[in-house]
Amino acid sequence: MKAVILAAGYGTRLQRDVAADSSGRFAHLAGTAKPLLPVGRCALLSHWVRALTAAGCVDCIHVVTNAVYHAAFEKWASHFTNVKILSDQTTSNEGRLGAVACLQLAVKHFSIEDHVLVIGGDTLFKEDFSLRKVQERFSELQAESKDSCLLLSYQCREDETSKYGILEVDRDLHVLCMKEKPLPVETESRRACPCFYVFSKKSLPLLETFLEEKKEAPIEQKDAPGNFVSWLIPRKPVYIHEVSGRFDVGNLPSYIECDLYFRETLQDVESYMV
Repeated sequence: MKAVILAAGYGTRLQRDVAADSSGRFAHLAGTAKPLLPVGRCALLSHWVRALTAAGCVDCIHVVTNAVYHAAFEKWASHFTNVKILSDQTTSNEGRLGAVACLQLAVKHFSIEDHVLVIGGDTLFKEDFSLRKVQERFSELQAESKDSCLLLSYQCREDETSKYGILEVDRDLHVLCMKEKPLPVETESRRACPCFYVFSKKSLPLLETFLEEKKEAPIEQKDAPGNFVSWLIPRKPVYIHEVSGRFDVGNLPSYIECDLYFRETLQDVESYMV
């Protein structure tokens, strides 16, 4: 299995918050890509590299970034032997390729013909999350069908459904559909779907099919990886693995909350996410 970490965003909300903060406490974060922000004792992405390496579930970690942050990612990656950096060559948020196109870029560039673990570069999970448990669940699904893919899911609050992709599942945790940012009255489900997916190698050719279908569509219809997931659900068997929650570093308050947790609350750094 290969890991692809999507890290080509420009972090515009966070950078606006940092620039607007009058305290000066966060000035050192200006111009830093979200995945490289210090979270606890290391960069956010370093938590993933350490856990993926310790769990032994992937043999290579591919990180897709943009031209603006490419040099910073290469410098960060020089401390690891199993990380490869790829730039999508874009230089602005307005010119971004979108997450699905970045995933397809990595699959093609690195000639990936294996199962792919896709991770959002601004996401971390609570301590109950385990890569080994995810791998075990995916192996069980693959034994039943080589087409099977796996998503994560956690319970969100009723007033949060309009922020996330919400999964509707049956009693076997087989995904029936994903509703994009529905109002609470539009679904009984409260199962939010974070950017963490295990795509079977048999599903990878569908990335190109999806992008070809959406070729003339506005960037909003092919940017978020959830757009591809929603499109994939009726075409391949997709299941969920349940976790308790996540950290999504989107703005300055969410970054402060995440960093504080890792500095003061995280119990066992060595086994975290393994």
